[in-house]
Amino acid sequence: MVPMHGFFLLLANLIHDKKDTGDARAFSFLQILELMPFLLRPPSMLFVENVVGFETSDTHAKLIEILEKTNFITQEFILTPLQFGIPYSRPRYFCLAKRKLSSFVNECLNSQLIQSPPPLFEHFDTAADEDDSSKEDRQNLLQSCQPIENFLELKNPSSDIAVESVALRTDLSNDAPRTLGKNNGHDEYESLDQYFVHPSLIERWGSAMDVVYPDSKRCCCFTKSYYRYVKGTGSLLATVQPVKRDKTSLKEQCLRYFTPREVANLHSFPEGFVFPEHISLRQRYALLGNSLSIAVVAPLLQYLFTQP
Repeated sequence: MVPMHGFFLLLANLIHDKKDTGDARAFSFLQILELMPFLLRPPSMLFVENVVGFETSDTHAKLIEILEKTNFITQEFILTPLQFGIPYSRPRYFCLAKRKLSSFVNECLNSQLIQSPPPLFEHFDTAADEDDSSKEDRQNLLQSCQPIENFLELKNPSSDIAVESVALRTDLSNDAPRTLGKNNGHDEYESLDQYFVHPSLIERWGSAMDVVYPDSKRCCCFTKSYYRYVKGTGSLLATVQPVKRDKTSLKEQCLRYFTPREVANLHSFPEGFVFPEHISLRQRYALLGNSLSIAVVAPLLQYLFTQP
């Protein structure tokens, strides 16, 4: 919780499961909510972020109940970077709240769950169209995204060199990656080595991997376990274009992990952002996996602070 000029930021990253309010991870969040009615100087605005699914939980019901009792008006959003032109699928729940007598620019959206970003940029008289999540709209959404290659830090070597290089890496291990050189000081191929996926992992988990290409316009959400595990933790990048994009030629596609800088780019972090040197490679991935998308959060905050 971060107080700033009457503004509270609540990052309530609670996993929505059967435990719900009984989950120990929800305890601190519930404690903060229960203290709200007793604050002598309550915040004038609130910003809450959580995983999708929170909006149907008991904890969410408690949040809305207490906010209503303490004279807050709310607008809720489920948004993803894909809706902002970023080829990154990371849908998240957001609750924006203002204390009366303040109001939102689009008051007609009060107490509603919005799943489209236009209200953040325009004045609307009606709520977002319920058909926004249709298959056709999702396809149009992907077409408007930038390609992944715009977010890559390291150029791919030629196909022949990449295939030979990967074939010779018999010492690569997913559990014992090499240390990243200071400021990427190694030459291009050496700095890439630690990111390539070992063929044995492809053989075992290839059918479960999400593989993307430089011209792809979406990749899966990176979790804090990315780089430690290859299944369900985020997309892998094919550095060699196959004749046919399918799971039968994964070993020839020379798969690699996205680098921490590339993951940061997909989170829309500024170019000047750097980790301290003592933060290990795995720690960087873990921190990025728990972070927010600036492309989504920035317009939400701007909308929250805008007065009608």
